[in-house]
Amino acid sequence: MIPVTSFAGKTVAVFGLGGSGLASCHALKAGGAEVVAADDSAENVAKAAQAGFITADLRNVSWAKFAALVLAPGVPLTHPVPHWSVLKAREAGVEVIGDIELFCRERRRHAPNAPFVAITGTNGKSTTTALIAHLTKVAGYDTQMGGNIGTAILSLEPPRMGRVHVIEMSSYQIDLTPSLDPSVGILLNVSEDHIDRHGTLAHYAAVKERLVAAVQEGGTAIVGVDDGYCRDVADRLDRAGKNVVRISVKNPLASGLYVEHGNLVRASGGARSEVAALGGIGSLRGLHNAQNAACAAAAALAMGISLDVLQNGLRSFPGLAHRMEQVGRRGNVLFVNDSKGTNADATAHALSSFADIFWIAGGKPKAGGITSLTGFFPRIRKAYLIGEAAQEFSGTLGQVPHEISQTLDVAVEHAARDAEASGLTDAVVLLSPACASFDQYRNFEIRGTKFRELVQALPGVKPVV
Repeated sequence: MIPVTSFAGKTVAVFGLGGSGLASCHALKAGGAEVVAADDSAENVAKAAQAGFITADLRNVSWAKFAALVLAPGVPLTHPVPHWSVLKAREAGVEVIGDIELFCRERRRHAPNAPFVAITGTNGKSTTTALIAHLTKVAGYDTQMGGNIGTAILSLEPPRMGRVHVIEMSSYQIDLTPSLDPSVGILLNVSEDHIDRHGTLAHYAAVKERLVAAVQEGGTAIVGVDDGYCRDVADRLDRAGKNVVRISVKNPLASGLYVEHGNLVRASGGARSEVAALGGIGSLRGLHNAQNAACAAAAALAMGISLDVLQNGLRSFPGLAHRMEQVGRRGNVLFVNDSKGTNADATAHALSSFADIFWIAGGKPKAGGITSLTGFFPRIRKAYLIGEAAQEFSGTLGQVPHEISQTLDVAVEHAARDAEASGLTDAVVLLSPACASFDQYRNFEIRGTKFRELVQALPGVKPVV
């Protein structure tokens, strides 16, 4: 835990008592603050009370005593309308901040030069965060990973030299961190997302930009420049005098890190040199993962990690569960769990990564279905359709060989049988549903875990090494 000493002797309201909210309560209390905990959920309020915190309906208390409102990132700050607790705080002149802001204040107080890597972007945040954490561990750092991935930031160990905090940040979290100041900031990409919470794509992009614009003096801002928003961000940071490292997986760069023929290449001052090879790294297949790897490599280089350690770290990266996760192999058949592919855009990355695919798809459909994936249909040897979307997807697939399997267990059994019988050298049974899971599973993790269990129960399946 990171005790929050910056509010010692003061009273702080905490609204939103999920994982990060309760962690904030404990951290504030450990640092000497008095906490008043609140939530719209009576169940969450009861849990906070059982943990020993004062609870109250913040609509019926005096806000004059509060030094701050710590807001959970899931609670609306601006759009579609500010949450009532935010309006109360503003009326009383009380600052509204999040748990990562508390971390930033503690770092500045106690270890301002401790390494702090912050990662954001529309896609690829979690893989990039996990990869950077893996690289820093391989390099010998005491690595603390959290934020929007896994562990609430205040549940990690406190900042100190030799310890690096690798923190994934959503746009909601950035919005609640006004004094964000990472030593390395990464903006992967920007595409339309979370417009309901930010109003416009331009505002959403501006929030994302804050993370790299806020890099501390002497730090490094790493920006993927394969979309227009991020190219403009990189140019603005350059003009502001920031140390900017541009990343591209589509085009060579005059300065920065780019991907060429499966290799990471660094360009600077007219010179070019190979940084690392990505070929043959199963956990980093596909152009999207090449961008993740390039940004992670840029962060490692900014921290002084050697090229040998970088290459070894890339090759030993196991990948994230449910994201292009290689769960087993039987003969020439590879089984890949991409349950996190919950929409067509995400599934496009998976389909682009293989040539001979036995594709398991379906679930609770999303707007647009899989019509945007038609360009990948020639890669599909056969599709196995499950859940509510099965009939709709069948119509879209048309002449592509497919069956309506209905359930995941039938789909895995039939796909494994057909892939093995195909005689193909590199057959892949791929779960990348292009759908939410809620018709049959509570979340994509449970769906992916079920797939893994079904695959590993097949006779002759061995782990991928």
